[in-house]
Amino acid sequence: MNSAVTHLDDYDTEHRFEATVVGSERITPEASDAEVRELTLDLNRPDFALALGQSVGVISPGSKEFGQKHHFRLYSVADLPERGGSGLPRIKIAVRRVSYVDPYSGEQYPGVSSNYLCDLVAGDTITMAGPYGLAFEVPEEMDANLILIGSGTGIAPFRAFVKHLYKNVPSWRGTITLFYGARSGLELLYMNDERDDFSQYYDIDTFEAFKALSPRPSWSGAIDWEGALGQRGEKLWSLLGQPNTYVYVAGLEKMREELDKAFAQIAGSEQKWARRKAELTAGGRWVELLY
Repeated sequence: MNSAVTHLDDYDTEHRFEATVVGSERITPEASDAEVRELTLDLNRPDFALALGQSVGVISPGSKEFGQKHHFRLYSVADLPERGGSGLPRIKIAVRRVSYVDPYSGEQYPGVSSNYLCDLVAGDTITMAGPYGLAFEVPEEMDANLILIGSGTGIAPFRAFVKHLYKNVPSWRGTITLFYGARSGLELLYMNDERDDFSQYYDIDTFEAFKALSPRPSWSGAIDWEGALGQRGEKLWSLLGQPNTYVYVAGLEKMREELDKAFAQIAGSEQKWARRKAELTAGGRWVELLY
């Protein structure tokens, strides 16, 4: 494990395979301006072996305007892998339809991969590569404290991870504290009226989930990590001082700076937090999956 961020150009996409779309379902409410779809894919690679917490690559048609032949993006697997009716490996990924504004012209362009994937229907085929990345591993200590922090579609690997712990690891007796950040409640995935996968764990004494929302969602305000984490600062700081605590982070790369600021407030100073985070990272107990 490590917390290094790898750039997309560093990934090996030479070994590719085809996948067939089994289904595409919107998992954010229609009232939300954020369209996130969950794609179910059958992989035409019978020997595909996926470790929990890894990502897969999608190679979509490139943007002709920019002279791109192909466009490569990573997506976290959002559920435990299984076998489909055809016997092929079946996975799910969560994709948010995005667009980008050119800082010079002010023109808006659709995100290449996200729009390509969100427009797919059952029966379509796509080209994929992978899997990639180091897994969020189940700690050796079955009584470990897990602090999971995700934003946006970064919740996808934690959905699979928590499900694995409670379904497939009978000796697990550790605690799980999940923090999920989004601009508004309508953008929360697997924790909304459309799909509330995490509700099945709310009655388990060792599981807690907290939302970190923007105080000004209509103005695209920043996620309130300082508020969500700070309200539980004393407990979090105590957990971070224990040798069996692991922190797993998934989401946009800008989270790193936002979380450092929030934890520095909890610690009392930037220096004190830097020392604690360095200890966690050196021990493989602070792991980031950022994009």
